[in-house]
Amino acid sequence: MTRLSDQTYLLADQYRDASNLDARRQLHRRFSVNKYGWTRWVFDQLDLPSVCRILELGCGPANLWVENLARIPAGWNITLTDFSPGMVKQAQENLRDSGRTFAFDIVDAQDIPHDDESFDAVLANHMLYHVPDRDKALSEIRRVLRSGGKLYSSTVGDNHMRELDEMVARFDAQGDYMCASANPFTLETGAEQLVPWFSEVVILRYADELVVTEAEPFVAYVASMVRAESLRTSGSLAELAAFVERELATHGAVHITKDSGLLVALCSDPDRAGKSL
Repeated sequence: MTRLSDQTYLLADQYRDASNLDARRQLHRRFSVNKYGWTRWVFDQLDLPSVCRILELGCGPANLWVENLARIPAGWNITLTDFSPGMVKQAQENLRDSGRTFAFDIVDAQDIPHDDESFDAVLANHMLYHVPDRDKALSEIRRVLRSGGKLYSSTVGDNHMRELDEMVARFDAQGDYMCASANPFTLETGAEQLVPWFSEVVILRYADELVVTEAEPFVAYVASMVRAESLRTSGSLAELAAFVERELATHGAVHITKDSGLLVALCSDPDRAGKSL
Protein backbone atom coordinates (compact mmCIF):
# COMPACT_ATOMS: atom_id res chain seq x y z
CA MET A 1 0.00 0.00 0.00
CA THR A 2 1.34 3.46 -0.92
CA ARG A 3 1.06 6.64 1.14
CA LEU A 4 -1.64 7.83 -1.27
CA SER A 5 -4.01 5.14 0.03
CA ASP A 6 -2.49 4.46 3.47
CA GLN A 7 -5.49 5.18 5.67
CA THR A 8 -3.47 5.37 8.89
CA TYR A 9 -1.09 7.95 7.43
CA LEU A 10 -3.87 9.94 5.74
CA LEU A 11 -5.86 10.17 8.98
CA ALA A 12 -2.91 10.98 11.23
CA ASP A 13 -1.09 13.36 8.90
CA GLN A 14 -2.36 14.40 5.47
CA TYR A 15 -6.05 14.88 6.37
CA ARG A 16 -5.96 15.21 10.14
CA ASP A 17 -7.45 18.65 9.50
CA ALA A 18 -7.81 20.98 6.52
CA SER A 19 -4.39 22.67 6.76
CA ASN A 20 -2.86 20.79 3.81
CA LEU A 21 -5.93 21.33 1.68
CA ASP A 22 -5.91 25.02 2.60
CA ALA A 23 -2.30 25.40 1.44
CA ARG A 24 -3.20 23.89 -1.92
CA ARG A 25 -6.37 25.96 -2.23
CA GLN A 26 -4.46 29.17 -1.55
CA LEU A 27 -2.15 28.61 -4.51
CA HIS A 28 -5.14 27.99 -6.79
CA ARG A 29 -7.16 30.86 -5.35
CA ARG A 30 -4.40 33.42 -5.76
CA PHE A 31 -2.86 32.45 -9.09
CA SER A 32 -5.52 30.72 -11.19
CA VAL A 33 -6.26 32.31 -14.55
CA ASN A 34 -9.89 31.14 -14.51
CA LYS A 35 -11.48 33.46 -11.94
CA TYR A 36 -14.89 31.78 -12.05
CA GLY A 37 -13.63 29.22 -9.54
CA TRP A 38 -13.49 25.44 -9.24
CA THR A 39 -16.26 25.04 -6.64
CA ARG A 40 -18.72 27.15 -8.63
CA TRP A 41 -17.92 25.16 -11.77
CA VAL A 42 -18.41 21.84 -9.97
CA PHE A 43 -21.74 23.04 -8.58
CA ASP A 44 -22.79 24.06 -12.10
CA GLN A 45 -22.39 20.44 -13.24
CA LEU A 46 -24.84 19.06 -10.66
CA ASP A 47 -27.78 18.31 -12.94
CA LEU A 48 -30.21 17.19 -10.25
CA PRO A 49 -33.94 17.59 -9.51
CA SER A 50 -35.11 20.35 -7.17
CA VAL A 51 -35.99 17.72 -4.57
CA CYS A 52 -33.36 15.04 -4.04
CA ARG A 53 -31.03 13.34 -1.55
CA ILE A 54 -27.28 13.89 -1.95
CA LEU A 55 -24.40 12.06 -0.26
CA GLU A 56 -20.91 13.55 -0.36
CA LEU A 57 -17.98 11.25 0.40
CA GLY A 58 -14.77 12.98 1.40
CA CYS A 59 -16.44 16.34 2.00
CA GLY A 60 -13.33 17.86 3.60
CA PRO A 61 -14.12 21.28 5.14
CA ALA A 62 -17.29 21.51 2.98
CA ASN A 63 -15.93 24.19 0.64
CA LEU A 64 -18.28 23.15 -2.18
CA TRP A 65 -21.31 24.02 -0.06
CA VAL A 66 -19.87 27.01 1.79
CA GLU A 67 -19.07 28.71 -1.50
CA ASN A 68 -22.44 27.91 -3.11
CA LEU A 69 -24.82 28.36 -0.19
CA ALA A 70 -27.13 30.79 -1.94
CA ARG A 71 -27.46 28.44 -4.92
CA ILE A 72 -28.55 25.28 -3.09
CA PRO A 73 -32.22 24.42 -3.81
CA ALA A 74 -34.39 24.26 -0.71
CA GLY A 75 -35.40 20.70 -1.58
CA TRP A 76 -31.90 19.24 -1.51
CA ASN A 77 -31.30 16.95 1.46
CA ILE A 78 -27.51 16.83 1.86
CA THR A 79 -25.41 14.42 3.91
CA LEU A 80 -21.71 15.34 4.25
CA THR A 81 -19.25 12.63 5.22
CA ASP A 82 -15.52 12.11 5.48
CA PHE A 83 -13.33 9.33 6.84
CA SER A 84 -11.44 11.97 8.88
CA PRO A 85 -13.15 13.10 12.11
CA GLY A 86 -11.15 16.33 11.91
CA MET A 87 -12.57 17.11 8.49
CA VAL A 88 -16.15 16.38 9.58
CA LYS A 89 -15.68 18.67 12.58
CA GLN A 90 -14.39 21.46 10.37
CA ALA A 91 -17.23 20.99 7.89
CA GLN A 92 -19.71 21.32 10.75
CA GLU A 93 -18.02 24.49 11.99
CA ASN A 94 -17.91 26.02 8.52
CA LEU A 95 -21.65 25.43 7.97
CA ARG A 96 -22.86 26.10 11.51
CA ASP A 97 -24.19 29.56 10.66
CA SER A 98 -25.28 28.72 7.12
CA GLY A 99 -29.00 28.83 7.85
CA ARG A 100 -29.38 25.42 6.22
CA THR A 101 -29.66 21.92 7.65
CA PHE A 102 -26.94 19.43 6.72
CA ALA A 103 -26.36 15.92 8.07
CA PHE A 104 -22.79 14.93 9.00
CA ASP A 105 -21.12 11.58 9.58
CA ILE A 106 -17.74 9.84 9.66
CA VAL A 107 -17.88 7.33 6.80
CA ASP A 108 -15.50 4.98 5.01
CA ALA A 109 -16.46 4.90 1.32
CA GLN A 110 -15.79 1.15 1.34
CA ASP A 111 -18.62 0.61 3.85
CA ILE A 112 -21.38 3.21 3.45
CA PRO A 113 -23.91 2.97 6.33
CA HIS A 114 -27.03 3.75 4.26
CA ASP A 115 -29.79 1.68 2.72
CA ASP A 116 -29.87 0.52 -0.88
CA GLU A 117 -31.10 3.08 -3.41
CA SER A 118 -31.31 5.89 -0.86
CA PHE A 119 -29.61 8.74 -2.76
CA ASP A 120 -30.15 10.56 -6.04
CA ALA A 121 -26.50 11.61 -6.25
CA VAL A 122 -23.17 10.75 -4.69
CA LEU A 123 -20.29 13.22 -4.79
CA ALA A 124 -16.69 12.01 -4.42
CA ASN A 125 -14.41 14.98 -4.93
CA HIS A 126 -10.69 14.29 -5.29
CA MET A 127 -10.87 11.28 -2.99
CA LEU A 128 -11.32 7.98 -4.87
CA TYR A 129 -7.56 7.78 -5.48
CA HIS A 130 -7.16 7.56 -1.70
CA VAL A 131 -9.45 4.51 -1.34
CA PRO A 132 -7.52 1.21 -0.95
CA ASP A 133 -10.28 -0.95 -2.45
CA ARG A 134 -11.91 1.21 -5.13
CA ASP A 135 -14.03 -1.64 -6.48
CA LYS A 136 -15.57 -2.11 -3.06
CA ALA A 137 -16.20 1.63 -2.76
CA LEU A 138 -17.75 1.80 -6.23
CA SER A 139 -19.93 -1.18 -5.42
CA GLU A 140 -21.13 0.62 -2.28
CA ILE A 141 -21.76 3.85 -4.20
CA ARG A 142 -23.72 1.95 -6.84
CA ARG A 143 -25.72 0.21 -4.12
CA VAL A 144 -26.87 3.41 -2.39
CA LEU A 145 -27.76 5.19 -5.65
CA ARG A 146 -31.27 5.03 -7.00
CA SER A 147 -31.95 4.11 -10.61
CA GLY A 148 -31.25 7.25 -12.60
CA GLY A 149 -28.93 8.53 -9.90
CA LYS A 150 -25.48 9.94 -10.63
CA LEU A 151 -21.98 9.76 -9.26
CA TYR A 152 -19.98 12.99 -9.59
CA SER A 153 -16.34 12.13 -9.03
CA SER A 154 -13.71 14.83 -9.44
CA THR A 155 -10.05 14.07 -9.98
CA VAL A 156 -7.02 15.31 -11.89
CA GLY A 157 -5.52 14.45 -15.25
CA ASP A 158 -2.05 13.16 -16.02
CA ASN A 159 -0.71 16.65 -16.77
CA HIS A 160 -2.04 18.36 -13.65
CA MET A 161 0.63 20.62 -12.07
CA ARG A 162 3.22 19.19 -14.44
CA GLU A 163 5.53 22.22 -14.42
CA LEU A 164 5.48 22.41 -10.63
CA ASP A 165 6.49 18.75 -10.40
CA GLU A 166 9.23 19.25 -12.99
CA MET A 167 10.65 22.25 -11.13
CA VAL A 168 10.74 20.40 -7.81
CA ALA A 169 12.36 17.42 -9.55
CA ARG A 170 15.09 19.71 -10.94
CA PHE A 171 15.70 21.08 -7.47
CA ASP A 172 15.62 17.64 -5.82
CA ALA A 173 17.40 15.73 -8.57
CA GLN A 174 18.79 13.14 -6.16
CA GLY A 175 15.58 12.80 -4.16
CA ASP A 176 12.44 10.73 -4.56
CA TYR A 177 9.83 13.45 -5.18
CA MET A 178 9.03 12.18 -8.68
CA CYS A 179 9.32 8.54 -7.59
CA ALA A 180 6.13 8.67 -5.55
CA SER A 181 3.36 6.35 -6.65
CA ALA A 182 1.29 7.51 -9.60
CA ASN A 183 -2.31 8.59 -9.12
CA PRO A 184 -4.43 5.43 -9.60
CA PHE A 185 -7.68 7.26 -10.45
CA THR A 186 -7.28 10.06 -13.00
CA LEU A 187 -9.36 11.62 -15.75
CA GLU A 188 -7.54 9.27 -18.12
CA THR A 189 -7.99 6.05 -16.10
CA GLY A 190 -11.08 6.66 -13.97
CA ALA A 191 -13.75 6.07 -16.60
CA GLU A 192 -12.56 2.52 -17.24
CA GLN A 193 -12.82 1.82 -13.50
CA LEU A 194 -16.35 3.24 -13.33
CA VAL A 195 -17.75 1.45 -16.38
CA PRO A 196 -18.35 -1.94 -14.68
CA TRP A 197 -20.68 -0.25 -12.19
CA PHE A 198 -22.44 2.43 -14.22
CA SER A 199 -24.35 2.57 -17.50
CA GLU A 200 -22.65 5.70 -18.85
CA VAL A 201 -19.58 7.77 -17.94
CA VAL A 202 -18.93 11.29 -19.22
CA ILE A 203 -15.68 13.23 -18.67
CA LEU A 204 -15.89 17.00 -18.10
CA ARG A 205 -12.71 19.09 -17.90
CA TYR A 206 -12.26 22.42 -16.11
CA ALA A 207 -10.24 24.92 -18.15
CA ASP A 208 -7.57 26.71 -16.13
CA GLU A 209 -3.88 27.28 -15.47
CA LEU A 210 -1.71 28.93 -12.82
CA VAL A 211 0.61 31.91 -13.26
CA VAL A 212 2.59 31.90 -10.02
CA THR A 213 4.61 34.99 -9.11
CA GLU A 214 5.55 34.28 -5.48
CA ALA A 215 7.73 31.56 -3.99
CA GLU A 216 6.12 31.16 -0.56
CA PRO A 217 2.70 29.81 -1.71
CA PHE A 218 4.46 27.62 -4.27
CA VAL A 219 6.58 26.02 -1.52
CA ALA A 220 3.59 25.77 0.85
CA TYR A 221 1.73 23.82 -1.83
CA VAL A 222 4.67 21.46 -2.33
CA ALA A 223 5.08 20.96 1.43
CA SER A 224 1.42 19.97 1.73
CA MET A 225 1.73 17.05 -0.69
CA VAL A 226 2.05 13.39 0.25
CA ARG A 227 5.09 12.99 -1.98
CA ALA A 228 7.02 15.85 -0.30
CA GLU A 229 7.82 13.93 2.89
CA SER A 230 11.55 13.70 2.10
CA LEU A 231 11.72 17.46 1.48
CA ARG A 232 9.99 18.18 4.77
CA THR A 233 12.12 15.82 6.84
CA SER A 234 15.41 16.87 5.23
CA GLY A 235 14.83 20.54 5.96
CA SER A 236 15.12 21.41 2.27
CA LEU A 237 12.04 23.62 1.96
CA ALA A 238 13.96 26.85 2.64
CA GLU A 239 16.41 25.90 -0.09
CA LEU A 240 13.49 25.12 -2.40
CA ALA A 241 12.09 28.60 -1.71
CA ALA A 242 15.41 30.17 -2.70
CA PHE A 243 15.45 28.02 -5.85
CA VAL A 244 11.95 29.18 -6.81
CA GLU A 245 12.89 32.81 -6.11
CA ARG A 246 15.74 32.49 -8.60
CA GLU A 247 13.40 31.02 -11.19
CA LEU A 248 10.96 33.89 -10.68
CA ALA A 249 13.75 36.45 -10.94
CA THR A 250 14.75 34.92 -14.27
CA HIS A 251 11.33 34.27 -15.82
CA GLY A 252 8.98 36.58 -13.94
CA ALA A 253 6.41 33.85 -13.33
CA VAL A 254 5.96 30.10 -13.31
CA HIS A 255 3.21 28.91 -15.68
CA ILE A 256 1.63 25.69 -14.41
CA THR A 257 -0.84 23.45 -16.22
CA LYS A 258 -4.05 22.65 -14.38
CA ASP A 259 -5.87 19.53 -15.52
CA SER A 260 -8.89 18.84 -13.33
CA GLY A 261 -12.41 17.71 -14.01
CA LEU A 262 -15.36 15.50 -13.26
CA LEU A 263 -16.31 11.97 -14.15
CA VAL A 264 -20.11 11.89 -14.21
CA ALA A 265 -21.47 8.35 -14.04
CA LEU A 266 -25.11 7.44 -14.56
CA CYS A 267 -26.76 4.64 -12.59
CA SER A 268 -29.52 3.29 -14.82
CA ASP A 269 -28.67 -0.11 -16.28
CA PRO A 270 -29.68 -2.95 -13.93
CA ASP A 271 -27.01 -5.26 -15.28
CA ARG A 272 -24.39 -2.62 -14.36
CA ALA A 273 -22.58 -2.97 -17.68
CA GLY A 274 -21.61 0.41 -19.05
CA LYS A 275 -19.95 2.52 -21.68
CA SER A 276 -17.56 5.44 -21.59
CA LEU A 277 -18.09 8.58 -23.66
